[in-house]
Amino acid sequence: MLNRRILRVKAFQNLYSYEQCKASNHNLAKDFIRESFLPDLNSMEVQDKAALSRDAEEALILFEQNLASRNVLTATGAKPKIKQIVLTALNQYHSANDKDQQYILKNMVASAERIPQLYLLSIELLQAFAKHVEREIEKKKKMRGEAPIAFANELNLAENKILKNLRNSDAYRSAIIRNNVHLNDIELEIKEWFRDYIKPSEEYQAYLQIKEPTIDQDFDLADDLLKKIIFKNEVILNFFSEKDLNWTENKAVVRSLAAKVLKNAANLTEEEDEQLPEIAMNWDEDKEFFENIFNFTIANDAASKALISQKTKNWDIERLAFTDKVIISMALAEMKNFPSIPIKVSINEYIDISKTYSTPKSKQFVNGLLDVMAKELTENGEIRKSGRGLLDNK
Repeated sequence: MLNRRILRVKAFQNLYSYEQCKASNHNLAKDFIRESFLPDLNSMEVQDKAALSRDAEEALILFEQNLASRNVLTATGAKPKIKQIVLTALNQYHSANDKDQQYILKNMVASAERIPQLYLLSIELLQAFAKHVEREIEKKKKMRGEAPIAFANELNLAENKILKNLRNSDAYRSAIIRNNVHLNDIELEIKEWFRDYIKPSEEYQAYLQIKEPTIDQDFDLADDLLKKIIFKNEVILNFFSEKDLNWTENKAVVRSLAAKVLKNAANLTEEEDEQLPEIAMNWDEDKEFFENIFNFTIANDAASKALISQKTKNWDIERLAFTDKVIISMALAEMKNFPSIPIKVSINEYIDISKTYSTPKSKQFVNGLLDVMAKELTENGEIRKSGRGLLDNK
């Protein structure tokens, strides 16, 4: 299940990507300005390279001074050509940022909503291996004409009670259809993966020695194949990465949810059909939070950086860890725009993110800075909490 902590991490990862896109757009806009003042090699007129160079430098300075604006330059006595080129560069820069923001946001949400398909695919791989075993045994029977007892233990995976419980589950079958989960395009790969990775594994060979596996032994084998082969083998992982551009970030969540499916199936009875784990208990509400924390952080970027600069006067903001700036900006956006979330909850969440994704000293830095900022913003009314947001704020 995708809880708020996971959503914050995913938003952070995508905001980090957005900041990289912004940096690229910034460089492209500056390149446009420089190219606009290069000598015209096709002109018959004499080109004053020194004057063009000075104009280019003036335009670059004007561009940096007006990054926050889009269509209007602050008062300047620059030449009309310089103003026009700077305005064009600013429009290109902001337009590119807007497109990147929308694309990343759309991909971020789609990636989260794709997670049920991914964890169901991993379970369907186990089902496909079980079906492959069953088909192979049927072929052997036809060829050798031997009694079924001769292949009894080889059928362990085909008769695995965990996988059978899932196949008989209405919730599971419905989820497979709803999420368009199928392996029709990798039938050959399934045979190869079973031959090369499943069959030779110690876990599977030990499983074949059991005459009548208990449901616990069936679970242990399915869980081992899932965690030790499907989610560790690079060849199989490539299959998932082709399905999901964000696979590196989603892998841990998908593995956890798939393991939960198997665990639930181990406890199923004929009278119950436990629901599969969804993205979130209240996805509509969490999706809104997910989108908003991303958008609010971007919308408040200038104000957040100004506040960070003010509180780190003895430390150039450009020298701060890039990840710290994103983390602190997210925390400020959350504290200002989500009145029902307690300040301490927000601070603790972003401290945890800094532990994993930033420098060794980031924890103390982020904690101290956010604590100071939260008190000041609360006092001046920029942070206003209500309802549950008032808890733990004393």
